[in-house]
Amino acid sequence: MLHAEPPSQRLLALGGLGVEDLAERFGTPLYLLDRAELVGRMRAYRQVFGPQVDVVYAAKALCVAGVLQLATAEGLAIDVASAGELATAIRAEVPPERIVFHGNNKSVEELVAAAEYGVGRFVADSFVELERLSELGTVLDRDLTVLVRITPGIQADTHRSISTGQDDSKFGFSLSAGLAHEAVARALKLPGVELLGVHCHIGSQVFALEAFERAASLLAGLLGDVRDRHGVVLAELNLGGGPGIAYTDRERELPLERYAETLGAAVQAACDARGLPLPRLAVEPGRSIVGPAGVTLYTVGTVKKIPGVRTYLSVDGGMSDNPRPALYDARYTFAAAGRPPGDPSPETRTVAVAGKHCESGDLLARDVTLPADLAEGDLLAVAATGAYTFALASNYNRLPRPPVVLVGDGQAQVLVRRETLDEILARDVPLS
Repeated sequence: MLHAEPPSQRLLALGGLGVEDLAERFGTPLYLLDRAELVGRMRAYRQVFGPQVDVVYAAKALCVAGVLQLATAEGLAIDVASAGELATAIRAEVPPERIVFHGNNKSVEELVAAAEYGVGRFVADSFVELERLSELGTVLDRDLTVLVRITPGIQADTHRSISTGQDDSKFGFSLSAGLAHEAVARALKLPGVELLGVHCHIGSQVFALEAFERAASLLAGLLGDVRDRHGVVLAELNLGGGPGIAYTDRERELPLERYAETLGAAVQAACDARGLPLPRLAVEPGRSIVGPAGVTLYTVGTVKKIPGVRTYLSVDGGMSDNPRPALYDARYTFAAAGRPPGDPSPETRTVAVAGKHCESGDLLARDVTLPADLAEGDLLAVAATGAYTFALASNYNRLPRPPVVLVGDGQAQVLVRRETLDEILARDVPLS
């Protein structure tokens, strides 16, 4: 089942290998993935939901071929949201019928590529997209299978940048404004399209079971409205992403069993109330599968003390490999690599962990307690960095992106090799 240890306990060794040895072998900054934790979380989702629910890995959290291969081998479908993510799924040989294609602004080229590959579900996000899917299906002489994305009007208790279910969201068709019913009605009439069901996603890093319960009830109720208005019983209900994860020891993950039970009970109650058969359910976890499996390693550089203000401990990466602290004020658990958290040295001090970029906001942490003797050349480990780090990485200040290494059973396998300066410069075209 899911990892019971707090994030701080994952910073000493992964997959039977010491983090110091891994840093020496692969260099830093370095993204590490614990294979046992990653696969264990995939299996936990499959176990608690059972065969009657489709578990769809949200590839945006970490879209690399090796992770998609593992997810497919464990029976998960794959959610993609761009031509690049689709190409990665194809490279990983994900069966086309196991791919769900998302996105609020899919290009014509993306829709064509997905249709030609034969993806299993298009999650329609606009009236324009519905029309394009209809035209494409007609040209291909086969119906494209579609879910309509619904905005349920739920303001999840999470950062505004990762909240997606509220009425002013850029995603989906608003339920409260009547657009959801209009989209369903249009999809049912369009040629070249087969409407299978509806989808919603209320946001990421959500811990409140009540929010998931309300979304499930609203969407199941919508299926009843569709039956009453159009005489059609839609067969599928996709309830989007999973619960939040613990980034620090103060946070606690929702028990996955309670999450599954809450969704199932809410849908069952709503369907019973409307006299509906249970639809085929799907969920789309990403962060809660790959996030806790990740650890990032840095090498400490300059240590700068400003008397009476703060001490900056600078590392060899920063916002180019993890922009989440700058974007969302995200907090993480840090430790000196190889030292047990809570007993790293006789003395500790509170420091700000600074990245090396030319940006004042490039701080990975503003106030973390670390060993007072942590100095240049030492290793710093950060827990729960598997999701939305490599996925959001950039070349700011022309820093090459770090490698992604999967570790397990005493073995380490490179999933993404370290980027080189030559690769960064290769696309530059100097003036002639």
